[in-house]
Amino acid sequence: MQICGFNRTTLLDFPEHVACTVFAGGCNFRCPFCQNGDLVLHGGDLPLISEEEVFGVLRKRVGILTGVCVSGGEPTLQKDLDVFLSRVKDLGYLVKLDSNGYRPEVLQSLFDRGLVDYFAMDIKNSPENYARTAGVKTLDMGRIRESVDFIRSCGAAYEFRTTVVRELHSTQDFLSVGKWLQGCRAYFLQSYVESDGVICKEFSSYTKEELSEFVVLLKPYISNVSLRGVD
Repeated sequence: MQICGFNRTTLLDFPEHVACTVFAGGCNFRCPFCQNGDLVLHGGDLPLISEEEVFGVLRKRVGILTGVCVSGGEPTLQKDLDVFLSRVKDLGYLVKLDSNGYRPEVLQSLFDRGLVDYFAMDIKNSPENYARTAGVKTLDMGRIRESVDFIRSCGAAYEFRTTVVRELHSTQDFLSVGKWLQGCRAYFLQSYVESDGVICKEFSSYTKEELSEFVVLLKPYISNVSLRGVD
């Protein structure tokens, strides 16, 4: 698998677990506010981390770490993702998979084989503004809806999450998202943060108070909605 980043310990990426995070290169979206611009745009040019380095750490830390988060980029583009996850599971770890949800057939196949315990799917925006926010003109919204429906019904633990950008997200967008995801297990709003890795540096964030207003707006539809990583 094309591994472009490896965080050996995280208390944040996998809820209720001490985990490590593996970052896969490449993505089929071009979200202009993406924080991992190099992984998305230049994944094939970045220095790679060998699987054996990762598994060397995992073997040594059995009993200390309990989970492995696989993120990106977009992990489902990796042809040998299933082989990698099988090796992770063989060591007794739980697996959290971060995904944009554009390959629902991969999500279902991995889950059916017992290779994913927790799904975290990015909800880019309301269906009406999804393509613009994802940076894909010909986006097939049916694939996104299929992934959402599968994740909600498969029985795995899961969360949906949205990185909120002032220039891209509105009150009307979150009303639409609330109706779409009504009754889901968990939904988190994360504030946009500018950094050197952002693909397009022309965006800004809402204040904590403004984000809290979106939470109030969503509560009638999703009881477990909250802010994440907002000071």
